[in-house]
Amino acid sequence: MMSLMLSPSMMCADFSNLASQVKQLDEAGVDMYHMDVMDGKYVPNFALGPEDYRTIRKLTNKPLDAHLMIENPRNYVEFFSELGADLIYFCPDAEVQPARTIDDIHALGKKAGIAVNTGTSFAMVEELLPKIDYVLVMTVHPGFAGQPFQDFVLPKLDRFISAKKKYGYVLGIDGAVSRTKITKLHAQGVDNFILGTSALFGKGKSFAETINEIRKENE
Repeated sequence: MMSLMLSPSMMCADFSNLASQVKQLDEAGVDMYHMDVMDGKYVPNFALGPEDYRTIRKLTNKPLDAHLMIENPRNYVEFFSELGADLIYFCPDAEVQPARTIDDIHALGKKAGIAVNTGTSFAMVEELLPKIDYVLVMTVHPGFAGQPFQDFVLPKLDRFISAKKKYGYVLGIDGAVSRTKITKLHAQGVDNFILGTSALFGKGKSFAETINEIRKENE
């Protein structure tokens, strides 16, 4: 089993106190910053834009991903690569030729990931699995924080867990990720957990305390 990866969702951060929050998260030992990018078209919401991305990139040396919940993501992979993304996720159903998008990301020297929405089946993306580095299974409908965990995706998640050894990708989940879910699903084979308001932000304790507790619970 791969070591536990904890990736805070910066959509949930306090942007009025961003530098301090990033410093605290760095010191807490998070593994990667999760950067949701929404265009108000592919999903009915807006989230982190270029200036947000530039700012967080300047504040940390840790890896940043870019979760592109946008139409025609292939048109923007170079843009986010230049902003400093280390890993670029896109939604295959948003792209006409998703395999070419993966090739473009790799050609830029970046890791490529697919984000599998609640309505996207394992079979719809299986042919892409030999090409990608990361899979992110959405456990809420994309576009909004604060939703309940969608248990109906668990059988699909099991299929990605089963295929992980064959294809060698890092498997993560995103959406309503509670500490209970982390403990259960990490034991089953999920590697990377996107941490939002369910497990990390707004909990009335330091990020370091929460992160340390999660790691101890999953040793």
